[in-house]
Amino acid sequence: MTSQLDKAEQFRALHQSGCFVIPNPWDVGSAKLMANMGFKALASTSSAFARSTGVDDYELSRELVINHVGKLCKATAIPVSADLESGFGDTPEDCAKTILLGAEAGLVGGSI
Repeated sequence: MTSQLDKAEQFRALHQSGCFVIPNPWDVGSAKLMANMGFKALASTSSAFARSTGVDDYELSRELVINHVGKLCKATAIPVSADLESGFGDTPEDCAKTILLGAEAGLVGGSI
């Protein structure tokens, strides 16, 4: 099993090597498919995940999103970054909490 630290080092190396393609899985099945296609990293998509549950983007709770990205992280041996919407709060502390929860779920990157 690839450790989170190993995934973080792989992700950093990808950024240092120049441009790379990072596809956006919306579920575990698409994450596994994309990893098996040879992509070196994945980035979750908040809108596709939301729509796959029948709601619009920005309508999911932080808990649901963190649970979802945790499943993506566990599904493959490659690095996963996440679209963490607006950080699930209005304060820097809210955003920091979201990033921390994402890291605890296995993420090696995230955007707010």
